[in-house]
Amino acid sequence: MGRSRSKGLSARAACGVFIACIAVASAGGAGAAPIYPASEADPFYVQPQNLESSAAGQPIAIRPMPPLLAFPDTDVWQVKYRTTNSQGSPISSVSTVLVPHDRTANGPLLSYQHIINALGPRCAPSRTLYSNDPDLQIKEAPALNLALRRGWTVALPDHLGPNSAYGAAKLGGYITLDGIRAVQQVPELNVAASPVALAGYSGGGMASAWAAALAPTYAPELNIVGVAEGGVPMNIGKMANGLGMQPHPAFGLAMAAALGLEREYPDRLPISEQLNDRGLAMRSEMANACTNGILAAGAGRSATEVAKTTNLMSSPQAWEVLDENSVELYPGVPSAPIFEWHSPTDVLIPIDSIETTIARYCAAGVQVQSELFPSPDHLSTAVLGLPAAMDYLDARFRGDPAPSNC
Repeated sequence: MGRSRSKGLSARAACGVFIACIAVASAGGAGAAPIYPASEADPFYVQPQNLESSAAGQPIAIRPMPPLLAFPDTDVWQVKYRTTNSQGSPISSVSTVLVPHDRTANGPLLSYQHIINALGPRCAPSRTLYSNDPDLQIKEAPALNLALRRGWTVALPDHLGPNSAYGAAKLGGYITLDGIRAVQQVPELNVAASPVALAGYSGGGMASAWAAALAPTYAPELNIVGVAEGGVPMNIGKMANGLGMQPHPAFGLAMAAALGLEREYPDRLPISEQLNDRGLAMRSEMANACTNGILAAGAGRSATEVAKTTNLMSSPQAWEVLDENSVELYPGVPSAPIFEWHSPTDVLIPIDSIETTIARYCAAGVQVQSELFPSPDHLSTAVLGLPAAMDYLDARFRGDPAPSNC
């Protein structure tokens, strides 16, 4: 997210605006192929050969990393592992693991899904942790230090995957779960028998919510004792319906989400084929960019300015992909207890989708504690709710019965 309130609003508003860009650009025709991130210079991130011979969640490589000033008295490791994309094909991703010096073997393991609004792999946690750019540094460091001081090991997966498929929310669920599997198999980390919790806010909350929903069928062996998910866009298609086709300060991130989904679904969302010259130039400008660069590239633009066609909101394939990436519409339910928080006045996410999803979980017997934190904007709610979220997970790690206000 950006550092100011306006940039924070733009980052989340983009999740709704991008459907217009998708619908405009997926009406047919021929043209440019999808644009992917630049080739990796660090061999640790390169996609290995013969991944299909590895099991989901299998570690491929590990390496110790230099200590981080932001996280004192903590060792840092990176784990490369095999995971799965949205089509079920094997890919690899990376999780960065923070190991506090004062912890016990098989103590609590927290998988924290950081907010990543970007198309460049350099914007993922494994890189931004070591960046000197203040706009790229982990904003949730205070909350993570609270977890580390409690003796929790913290895993930070690059949950957008190797192609930085921004917008592909379900992908984040697979990558998160396989990251936990991989981390628990690394002997040096001493978390093989650890109880596990998931946490994240906004885009990170979406990856966490997907991981929680997928876990009973995709990774039932994981001992997930609790999930804390805040400000979750439960239905990305519904977010779009509240936003029109006019120029928008967040359009850069809107288009980035469309391009990220095209990377994940190139056969179903041929976005680039329908971009005009302005759209192709904007696409090239943001292909490896992080939040602020993407915002700058598209500020004040609209979908109709970058597309060849005006056949808007008419692609069944686009809507199918959006539905597939909306937690509200996924029929599965978590087996772990849930702490959910949001602002009742948050205009950037569909509150009714949160309420509908939680009601469905409650009806299925999930223990859900849903809390409201009135605040002036989306990002303030993260700050207000994270301490309560961490306390909730601490109680789950202790084995206390999960509360519910279903």
